[in-house]
Formats: sequence, structure tokens, C-alpha cells
Amino acid sequence: MSKVAVNFACSLYDRLTPLYVGDVAATGIDLNFMVIDWTRQTFDRMGQGLEFDASEFSSSEFITLAAAGKSPFVAIPVFVSRIFRHGHITINRKSGIKTPKDLEGRRVGVTLYTQTAAVYIRGLLQHEYGVDLSKIHWIQGGMEAGLAHGLPEALPTARPMPVEINQSGKSLSELLQSGEIDALVAAGVPSALHRHTDLVHLFPNFREIEKDYYKRTRIFPIMHLIVIRRDFHERYPFVATSLYNALSESKDIALKKMHDTGTLRYMLPWMTDEVEEIDELFGGDPFPYGIEPNRPTLEALVTYMAEQGMIAKAPPIEELFVPIHGHRPQEEGY
Repeated sequence: MSKVAVNFACSLYDRLTPLYVGDVAATGIDLNFMVIDWTRQTFDRMGQGLEFDASEFSSSEFITLAAAGKSPFVAIPVFVSRIFRHGHITINRKSGIKTPKDLEGRRVGVTLYTQTAAVYIRGLLQHEYGVDLSKIHWIQGGMEAGLAHGLPEALPTARPMPVEINQSGKSLSELLQSGEIDALVAAGVPSALHRHTDLVHLFPNFREIEKDYYKRTRIFPIMHLIVIRRDFHERYPFVATSLYNALSESKDIALKKMHDTGTLRYMLPWMTDEVEEIDELFGGDPFPYGIEPNRPTLEALVTYMAEQGMIAKAPPIEELFVPIHGHRPQEEGY
């Protein structure tokens, strides 16, 4: 029986490299792995043009579409991108901001209000520090250029988003440096952070704060998941399980190689210590796939999205993902 051709677009993360180079094969699939490292481009091309059979996709954008009953995609619980976000709140020290509560009443830049990173940041500000999000004036625009952040399609949010579009012609980074905005939250940090003396992290010791946050909440923010075009899934439902298993095997190989510290696989001089810390904090696997290992993180995301008006109510997590049949033994509890 011939294999099904699948066009798959994703960044080339370490956990996907074994699949990309052919060390792992997806059963029944002839996989065309297209590497696109600017994820916003992948999201826009998939979201607006349905260009791929399967791809990496924004978690918040998928959930918004799914909750509105308008998603042209289904998702599998493979979370290829995740990152803690306390370290992605940048302030101008001249603004007088000392604590998260000081953000109230301020002008705060955000590259894309509906971006998953921004959802998590607002959620932790509200739930961890009691920040009243309605008292923040949000300005949306490009981080390093006076343009929009990509070309995302307008999503069917539950209520209008309380944002001002930056039309100054300046980037958010420039506005922060000049004091025209007081803080900036985004998926990254402005390039000027390390060369402009007035720009600093709101949480200078963010690594220690993030470790404590994870220990208390078990939340490790998920940014991107894997979606499959709904029409493609209906034609070839086995692809969901095949991709899930292949991506899981690829991640396991990458994780095993990372633990081989006789030579350093990555340009991290103290990687041995990093790996030991990962094993202690995350039980050996910082990027688990499947629903159950990620339930606290996923439930936090849908809760934040409902509170912030992006969806009418938080959906049951199981409704967001198609069933995986015959999944690998280590993923029991899916």
C-alpha cells in the first residue's frame, strides 16, 4: 500500500531533528518536512492559506478558533515550543516601575495582544501578583520595526480586545527606550535590553522565580502545538497517531543525545549542570507530550483566555485534541 504524502511545516527544533534527518519514520507517511524558522510566517500561511497538511501552530490561535467552532484544523497533543515568561517583561527603569502592581495605569507594549506568550504573561501577572489587567493601557505593534507583528488573521474573540495599535512609525523597542511606553511584554526581549542602560527585566532573577513557579503550579507555558488540516484528517485519520508517535520518538532520541555530555551537543559550556537540573526539576523530560502531563499548563491557558475575553468559556481540554490510537506505552495517561 502506498504511503500518504504529508506536507509538514515546522521549525527545526532539537526535538524534531531526528525526524527531519530520517532517524525516525512516521508509519504510513511520506513526510515532506519543510523547515520554516520564523514561526509567525508558518502560522500566517497555515491560518490564512491552509498551505500545509500539518504544521506547528499558535496554541492560543488554535484554541480561539476551536472554541468558536470555526477551526479548519484539528490538533494533536505535541507541544514543540514552550518557554517560561517571567523573563519577558521589560521595563524602562525611569518609569518608576518596581513591582508587577506598578504596571497598573501604565502604557505597556505588546507585539500581539492575542499571542500565546502575552496570554500567559497577563495570566501570571493577574494570578501570581494580583495585577488588574483592565488598568493597563496596551499598545500593539512590532518589536523592532514600526510595523505589525506578522499578518495574523482577525480571530473571532469573545469580546473586543482593549488595545491601541501603534501608529507612531517607531518600534515598541524605540518607544520603550524613549519612555513613550513604560514596559513591554512579548515572546522575546528587545535587542536594546543589553545595550540601553534604562531597559531592564521586571524580574531580574527570573530564572529562580520561574523554577519556583513551576514547582508550585506545574505550569510550563506551552506556546505551539501541532495541527492538521481538518479535511486532511477526515481523509486520513491515521495520520494523527502516526505523527504523534513519530514526533514522540524523535523527541526521545533528542533527549537521550542531550544527556550524552561526554561532548557538548549544544553551545552551552555548563550543559552538564543544566541537564542535571532538568532531571531534578522535570523528572527527566521537560517537554512531555500527551494531555495528562500537561493538564495544569493547558487548563491555565484556557482559563486565562476566557478571563481575557479571547474565548467565551474555557473548553474541556480533551475536546481540543483528536484521539490518538495505539499511542506509545510511555504516554499512558494521554
